[in-house]
Amino acid sequence: MPVFTGTTRNLIIKIDEFFDDIDLGLLVFREGIKAYLEKDMSAFQRHLQKVDQLENNADKLQRAIENEMITHSILPQHRSEVSTLIDELDEIIDALKSSLNEINIEMPDIPSSLNKNFISLTETSINAAEELIPAARAYFKAPYTVREKLLKVYYFESETDKLSFSTKKIIFQEMNELDLAHKAHLRYIIHHIENISDLAQKAADLLSGMAIKIVM
Repeated sequence: MPVFTGTTRNLIIKIDEFFDDIDLGLLVFREGIKAYLEKDMSAFQRHLQKVDQLENNADKLQRAIENEMITHSILPQHRSEVSTLIDELDEIIDALKSSLNEINIEMPDIPSSLNKNFISLTETSINAAEELIPAARAYFKAPYTVREKLLKVYYFESETDKLSFSTKKIIFQEMNELDLAHKAHLRYIIHHIENISDLAQKAADLLSGMAIKIVM
């Protein structure tokens, strides 16, 4: 049974725009981390401002989507789940903004020897969230394809955990030149980055259950 009924063009457009903002936010976050590691603070600030704009726009779209769903344009039995899904996705872009802001405020000293580790961690964590977007779009158009699209979300989330573990192991067991406070700060930044994949997995779990109900 389709999620939407009747004339829902405006709602579908808003949901697509919301997904677009999340997708762009992930891209900008990736470039923002690279800019910081390369010590290009001018580029980092531009990416920070862009994420802030995208997060603000996503919040506006979220409110508009929820208001639209109150009308008859979406089946009542699906409203709560769709609203929760939108909330979970909004948490991802909130985390992108929060993480870049934390870096901007705290200015962590990331040794250049760890640049490749941080880039790989960022890429993999962002990949998990990026793979979530087409699965979320498919829920509204071809729900029977959702579960297969989610496989990559779980794969990249698992890889993120591995990269996080290996990077922290290097920091705490091999980098004796760093004091404990410095190591703890790096671990905190790693947590912010890997949290994106954790949020993607959480949304994927929800989306998987929603898709099963639709196709049954």
